Amino acid sequence: MGVQVERGYYQILCEVAAAINSTRSPDAILHSIVENVANVQGAKGCSLMLLTPSGKLLLHTAVYGLSDSYIRKGPMSAAKSISEALKGSPIAILDATVDERIQYREQAKREGIVSILSVPMMLRGEIIGVMRIYTEESRYFADEDIYFVKAVAHLGAIALENARLYYLAQKNYEDIRRYVSEWHTARTVARMADESVAPRKA
Repeated sequence: MGVQVERGYYQILCEVAAAINSTRSPDAILHSIVENVANVQGAKGCSLMLLTPSGKLLLHTAVYGLSDSYIRKGPMSAAKSISEALKGSPIAILDATVDERIQYREQAKREGIVSILSVPMMLRGEIIGVMRIYTEESRYFADEDIYFVKAVAHLGAIALENARLYYLAQKNYEDIRRYVSEWHTARTVARMADESVAPRKA
């Protein structure tokens, strides 16, 4: 790995870590991650995909460089779409147009995708999804490339967890605000009712 590429990897890792620790919205952080990874890899695109609660499907959560038609090509089966990555090991596909581990080979060909690197995303020892790199040319991913993507995938998992906690915090805040508003309204109505039945002074 060249010095310039190594510096690029370090820079992206620092930027991703800083973004996660910032006040930016969760969606903006996740999009920044996939865009930066695709660019530093010189790849066509990058995506973060989460497992559904059932563990049967993968859902695109943040995407860069892929067309809407490819993203919406159909349900992504966890058992049919590079399933080995969900067992904990990075998997590199040299030719996605013919490899049987790819669920939508024809769609990959139309999209111009040739090689794919799929890396598991882990949070507290549990695999929650994958990060994937897509290239337009046949590519052997070096160990350094894989280590870099694994590191970003771990940070991506933390970003997704922060997004979940952010959503819960916002929801709880809205619930509390609604409760306070309803409580205040109820007190106002009760006070008006008391005043309406209170005996008037002569």
